[in-house]
Parts: sequence; C-alpha cells; structure tokens
Amino acid sequence: MSGGFDVTPLPNSPFGGLLRLRAPAGPDYTRALIAAAEAEPHAIPAALAEYEGLLLVPGLHGMAQDPALLVRLSRLFGEEVENYHETLTEPTKVHETVPEILVVSNMPPASKPPPPLPNPPRTADGGLPMQYPHRRGWHTDQSYRRPPPDISLFFAAIAVPKGQGQTLFANCAGAYEALPAATKARIAHLDGLHVMPGSGRSPDAIRAGKTPKPLAPHEQPQRQPLVRIHPVTGKPSLYLCEEGQLDWINGPVVGMEPGPDGEGGGLIRELMSHLTQPQFTYAQDWDDGDMIIWDNRCLVHAATWFDADRHQRLMWRTTVRGNPGPEYAGERRSWIPQREAEPA
Repeated sequence: MSGGFDVTPLPNSPFGGLLRLRAPAGPDYTRALIAAAEAEPHAIPAALAEYEGLLLVPGLHGMAQDPALLVRLSRLFGEEVENYHETLTEPTKVHETVPEILVVSNMPPASKPPPPLPNPPRTADGGLPMQYPHRRGWHTDQSYRRPPPDISLFFAAIAVPKGQGQTLFANCAGAYEALPAATKARIAHLDGLHVMPGSGRSPDAIRAGKTPKPLAPHEQPQRQPLVRIHPVTGKPSLYLCEEGQLDWINGPVVGMEPGPDGEGGGLIRELMSHLTQPQFTYAQDWDDGDMIIWDNRCLVHAATWFDADRHQRLMWRTTVRGNPGPEYAGERRSWIPQREAEPA
C-alpha cells in the first residue's frame, strides 16, 4: 500500500493482512506506528477493508506500558470508542485507568476463565478444531445490540505460550459468496434473533429445563439480518452467531419454527458449519505485543482454551462504532435504558 505502511497477505490464512511500519522507527516503534497512522488516518481503515476485515499488527510492545495508545489507534476507525463504564459492563472487566478498554484476562480482578477444551480436544488428524459444532463459541461482538458495533481491536499485553489461547476468525463475506444460489435466496430477507450470553435462552439451557433470565427493556433480544451489506465495501456477508448468543426460545430465526429442534435452528447450524470450514478460517497464535483489528460486520471469532492454572493471559479490547449501515440509521441504542438513550 502507499504511504508509511507495508501490508502483505496474512501468512497461513485465506484472508487478512499483516501490517508493519515501512520506515525504521528506532526504539519506540509503537508510538511511531500510531503517529504514522494518525498522519494518514484513512490508510489502516482502507487496508482493513482491502484485506477482508482482518489485520495483524505485531510488535506493539510499547502499548503495554501506555494503554491510552490503544484508544488513540482505535479512534481512526469510527466516531466513537465505547466507554465501558457507560454501557453496563462489570467494573472488574474495565481497565482501571482507561475506561475504553475491556480487560480479557484470567488474572484478578477480571478473572475470566478460558473456554473448555473441545470434545475431543483435537481433530482426527491432530489439528486444532475450528469447524462448528466441534468448535463452539463462534460469535460477532455485541450482536445483541442495535445498532451493533463496527470494529474491534484486540491487544496481547501478556500472551500465553504458542499452541493454546488462540483466537479464531472466520470470513463471513467469503462464506456467503460460496453459498449455493438457492441458499442465498432462502436467507436473503431473514433475521436472526440475538440475545446477551447468559440469558438462559441457549439450546443447552432449554433442554436442561432452566428458567430463562428475566430481561429488562434494554436487554431484550434484537433482530439482525442474516445477510448484511457492508457499508464500506458493499459486499454481502453472513451475520450470525452460534448457540450462546441467539434466542432459541423465540428464535433463532424470526418467522421460522423456533426452538433447539426447529427449522430455524437447523438453518443456523447449517450456515455455521459452512462458515467455519477451513477455507474461511484463521487461527491467531499470539505473541506479546500483537494486535488484531477485525471488522465485526463481516467476521465472526471464537476464543480457545489455555492452561489457566499455569499461565497468565492479559488482553485488552476496544470496540468502535459509528457506521453500521443505512438500515440502522436514526435508531436509538437498544442497550441503554430508554430514559438515557440517544440516537445512534
């Protein structure tokens, strides 16, 4: 790309880019890269669109000492970087001095455990399970909100050893393009019904006979199109999550037979299995100082297990919103109690 950055195809991935600062930067590479990004504010967002919604930016070790740098970089991607103190997030999961940073860590006070190992832990050929339903937990950030967010930035302050704690990504635009024409026609005007995880509306909770959590008005399930048109690239993309972030009591697909064994559930499982095939997926094995930028409008992702008894992991995430697309124009923010809600 032109300007101060080099972007090359992401190794070992069918999509995505690897972004580095072109000129030597001396000892403070992180600040030099952010200064170059601010001098060319459209360069990295344009690269994100060109490389199908995924960029790996390695070597940002200085960010661990100055977390506000993550927020500076995030502001290149949208009108608003979420302040987690203002969006009903548990205080222990918010950075102590930078409220725009969500802390994802097994260390106190966040104390978030990793997901369990898949069953079985490896594929038949010894590989990392990627495809649903062997791999669970695929989602796009905050799809239970309208309007949903645009971009997430995820930084590894302390990574765990290679081979565990990977973050998986799947290319929803590429997967949509590969669908049969009949399936594209079938899903063209359908909506999924998304809900906050932990609400007791997953297939497992329903089958176990658990009482669903009562939801306040600002926690209600939200309809989202199964196919979104990306507001920057114009490309259609699948937009869905798997079981934990959809409402399987009244959905998961609006207008189709509801429930874990209904027609809508079958469609979600079919699409999720298709979307997470090897030709659409990438596994990020983290190093300290790595940052991944991804576009929630055209990717889904999933976390993986790591040995939390032996290793500490500290990750920081920011969430950027501001350009969800014209179908959300003028909507109030569903997740803010009505008396406080403002137009998006």
